[in-house]
Amino acid sequence: MASHSLKPSGTPSCTPSIEELISRLEEITRNIENPDTGLESSIGLYEEGLSIAETCKNRLQEARKKIEVINPELAKTVPETPRIKDLFDTES
Repeated sequence: MASHSLKPSGTPSCTPSIEELISRLEEITRNIENPDTGLESSIGLYEEGLSIAETCKNRLQEARKKIEVINPELAKTVPETPRIKDLFDTES
């Protein structure tokens, strides 16, 4: 018997976790790298990936702000890595 949610899609309880989003990004990467994926499909996947990456960036920034409020000293010991800056840096 399948369980059905009565809440509409897009409510906070239906929001995918950061782990699920990262997993989807990995899947998108594999699909784009697959030579059988057509150009149009690759472009659509790339656009989806950008949107997911932006969502991840926002969630990570929110989490960092919460840590800064809860424990400012701990937040100082968690520097932003160049990889994270490069991943989400949209400026050239």
